[in-house]
Amino acid sequence: MCRRYRARVGTLLVTILFLVRPAPTAAQIDESLRTAASEIVEMQAGDGGGEWPYEGVYRVGGNIPVAYRVGGTAIVGEALLRLPELESDAIRQQAIRRATAFVCGAIDEPLLQVDTYKGGYDVRAWGACYGARFLLALQRAKAVPDGLLPEVRAATEWYLAALQKFEIPEVGGWNYARDAGAETPCAASAFMTPACLQTMFEARSLGYTVDATVVERALAALERCRTDDGNFAYAAQQQARRQTRMIPGAVGRMVSGELALFLAGRSDKARVQAAVEAFVRHWGDLEVRRAKGGTHLPPYGVAPYYFWFAHYHAAQAVEVLPEPRRSELRAQLNWLLWQTREDDGTWNDRVFRRSAAYGTAMAMMSALMPTSAPPSDWK
Repeated sequence: MCRRYRARVGTLLVTILFLVRPAPTAAQIDESLRTAASEIVEMQAGDGGGEWPYEGVYRVGGNIPVAYRVGGTAIVGEALLRLPELESDAIRQQAIRRATAFVCGAIDEPLLQVDTYKGGYDVRAWGACYGARFLLALQRAKAVPDGLLPEVRAATEWYLAALQKFEIPEVGGWNYARDAGAETPCAASAFMTPACLQTMFEARSLGYTVDATVVERALAALERCRTDDGNFAYAAQQQARRQTRMIPGAVGRMVSGELALFLAGRSDKARVQAAVEAFVRHWGDLEVRRAKGGTHLPPYGVAPYYFWFAHYHAAQAVEVLPEPRRSELRAQLNWLLWQTREDDGTWNDRVFRRSAAYGTAMAMMSALMPTSAPPSDWK
């Protein structure tokens, strides 16, 4: 298949689907969220019954990494927290309590520690990012389970300290796929760095100590990933070059990166809107890779696990835009969510059944974004 034809497949898919499939009603979305919550509560597992491990192809000693267990649990826990009427849902409260206990207890896991980190492909910083974010969300919502506040505060401090120590030396920012050696400078990831920055912004807003120089270095690293045409390189150590032809595969990086920079006063609403519109326009280029095998396949190097990451950050970015464009793009994003809902009411971007918990949680939070607390800024 020639490059020009492949480049049009995704755009044509979106156009055809818009024509033949109806948009979901508000009632349908509300019902789908309740169904999704019930499904993911049933998926909770682990020795203490408090885990929703994220599952990918990466293994440590043949097992799902501890950081994937923490990060996956944190993301699903946050989704259940955001769903309204938590105070009257005892089953959901119990699931969140078990998840909170697991995330707090995981700080003693040997394979999460900073002093054993050797660089290379290692996702423990990803786990620290989302572990902290979940615990911060509990505190923001004043929903810390009874009796667990001391553990939650201590674990929050631990995850935040670890995340800052996982910073890439000299370059700034974060990456789960680094060169060998914890002290070796390497490229910053345009996927991981925006999420870590948002965690740092939120931590400061809740009164936790955050090293401003770590944040400023990360913002500078993220800006080096951005090209002059709005694309974001997958990762960069020096200033990235113009890569317009790769934009269909970069839309997840574009929405997350522009939003993080916007929250720090380094982008504007026009750039954010252009990134969201690029996501909608090229959504089909992500959809053709969703729930498929392999990782970075041509023509755009898209891996399946970018799908819900991109959806979540597109939905988040929409909320900083002015009306009427915000409402228009909200409706389009909800329509896109509806197209990939499974028959059992879940969402999944992997070939692994266990990762339906992660996919469903990201889809839920995307749909709930208009009523969720806005992200904290760094201005």
